[in-house]
Amino acid sequence: SEDAEMNLCDRKNVRQIMDMFSLSFRKEFGQNFLIDCSVVEDIADNCSDSNTKTVLEIGPGIGSLTKELAEHYENVVAIEIDNGLIPVLKYTLGSYPNVKVINEDVMKCNLAEILAPYFEKGGVSVCANLPYYITTPILMMLLESNLPFDYITVMVQSEVADRLCAPVGGKDCGAITASLAYYGEAERLFSV
Repeated sequence: SEDAEMNLCDRKNVRQIMDMFSLSFRKEFGQNFLIDCSVVEDIADNCSDSNTKTVLEIGPGIGSLTKELAEHYENVVAIEIDNGLIPVLKYTLGSYPNVKVINEDVMKCNLAEILAPYFEKGGVSVCANLPYYITTPILMMLLESNLPFDYITVMVQSEVADRLCAPVGGKDCGAITASLAYYGEAERLFSV
């Protein structure tokens, strides 16, 4: 279909889609859409291993990463807070029956309930392009949920990545660094 072939990493296509749905980027949600196909592919390739059957994507935007995830994994559950983007996601992801879009605030929804059927089918990983202001709250919510995620892969600002991956006790170590070390192991995959 035309939707499946639409390049969501092309700036012109993104602008056309936003105009088609009379949308603009919303600062209160820290919206930044990925428009580099190689980055989208790298994130999808590196966000889990072969055990993962389902990926939870937080903040799919217009669906550029979502499409790539849908081609790599059996299921994608995409949680989008901006209700204005829901019609866009139906348009851009209409040809992907393995994608479920949920219009909720990930900080307020019941992830255990939403993901229960997917955990029964196999591993679940998280993938997100996170705005600066909500990075730590989302990471802490995911970690403290005690849900058995295989991996949590997030795109964040470089200095935030430095802090997340800093050695515990080092000069860049903060509360989030210690929390991540308690729950697992942080690794910087690549720079964008």
